Amino acid sequence: MSANRPAAVVVLAAGEGTRMKSATPKVLHDICGRSLVGHVVAASRTLDPQHLVVVVGHAREQVTAHLAAIDEGARTAVQHEQNGTGHAVRMGLEELSGDGVSLDGTVIVTCGDTPLLTGATLQSLADTHAADSNAVTVLTAEVPDSSGYGRIVRDPDSGAVTAIVEHKDATEAQRAIREINSGVFAFDARLLTEALGKVRTDNSQGEEYLTDVLGILREAGHRVGAAVAGDHSEIAGINNRVQLAEARRVLNDRLLEEAMLAGVTVVDPATTWLDVSVGYEPDAVILPGTQLLGGTRLGGGCEVGPNSRLRDTVVGAGATVSNTVANGAEIGAGASVGPYTYLRPGTRLGTKAKAGSYVEIKNSDVGEGTKVPHLSYVGDATIGEHSNIGAATVFVNYDGMNKHRSTIGSHCRTGADNMFVAPVTVGDGAYTAAGSVITKDVPAGSLAVARGQQRNIAGWVARKRPGSAAAQAAGDVSEEGSGVREERQGEGS
Repeated sequence: MSANRPAAVVVLAAGEGTRMKSATPKVLHDICGRSLVGHVVAASRTLDPQHLVVVVGHAREQVTAHLAAIDEGARTAVQHEQNGTGHAVRMGLEELSGDGVSLDGTVIVTCGDTPLLTGATLQSLADTHAADSNAVTVLTAEVPDSSGYGRIVRDPDSGAVTAIVEHKDATEAQRAIREINSGVFAFDARLLTEALGKVRTDNSQGEEYLTDVLGILREAGHRVGAAVAGDHSEIAGINNRVQLAEARRVLNDRLLEEAMLAGVTVVDPATTWLDVSVGYEPDAVILPGTQLLGGTRLGGGCEVGPNSRLRDTVVGAGATVSNTVANGAEIGAGASVGPYTYLRPGTRLGTKAKAGSYVEIKNSDVGEGTKVPHLSYVGDATIGEHSNIGAATVFVNYDGMNKHRSTIGSHCRTGADNMFVAPVTVGDGAYTAAGSVITKDVPAGSLAVARGQQRNIAGWVARKRPGSAAAQAAGDVSEEGSGVREERQGEGS
């Protein structure tokens, strides 16, 4: 932990974000599995501040509820009217002082729409602030094109910041400056509180600007410094969907690089997407077109993809998952899933189990080595070890009112086109015949046959479809020649 622990971090998240054109508050838009404000709060937490307060305003009930869900220790302050950034910071400090908190040390102020800002950069800002004994330190960045941004003007001798000049007010020489203001600051807590009380509203917007604090402190003889972010993309704020997509790409690239450096093979980074909470072990392989979301975990040597989307899913070591959608599933070591498989919440596949093509499984345990190869639905079931579920099997688990559970034992062989009408149990080592509708328990080691007898009506095609291609293929058998003979074929054994 750094010795420069902030007294407080104030996150400004009160704006409406009209350019997002969304019913969702801007700071609650998601990138890589976390809201915009959630990214800022997470980065702020790495500094271990004594207090963290988020200033909310627009849709404050939604934002406050979200903050309570992601960070129980974060406090909120309400900016009822959008009266500027200085006013927002003042609301944040008043929330703390209202509980008798007396801030002594550094206050970091950041924005709730800067999801690319890292904890390391915030720590560097706090360290520079302390090392240079500044009253305020501005986080800046050098950008390829500074058009439209506030330029940082420094004293050529001391390096202190002498002004932040907006683009429209800048001279030609100042417009050539590539160092810009990020809107993120470190303040001396006592001096910030005093200066906020002196901020005026005699400007075109009639608002309290936080940047006015810099001038107030500088005129009082205090030093204003700057800390330069190593990557200018970190300070990017999100104001519309285009910028949201750009930030998502940058953050995803960071996550992929981290995974690859940790020993994960990512075949096509351009089509692979990770959430910040995804975990992995060395030698996992991610094939193109794959999304790993939520709390998904990849075991060593597993292979996921192509074209798969896994959320909150654990993939065991050496498992393969192809063309699959999985949500809240557990896939055992060495298991095989896909292609074109849907694993719903509560699915647990044992070691070396198989869920094959066009299989859907929900809330079911599939034992070690058991196979559900193709064209089947398994819902609310427990299947033992080394059993085989025939093609086109359906576990009929819903009676229109309630869900019921079925149990298939170990080393069972169930026929194709079976229906298991829950609740029903098939004992260990039992078989069921193809086309059966199983409504009663099957004892261990038994063969269950539950289907009607086959009936063949000879000459039917010739009589009912005379002259057709089918009749000609059958030899155009006439009714007179064949008679009206019916054959009944029993079940057999």
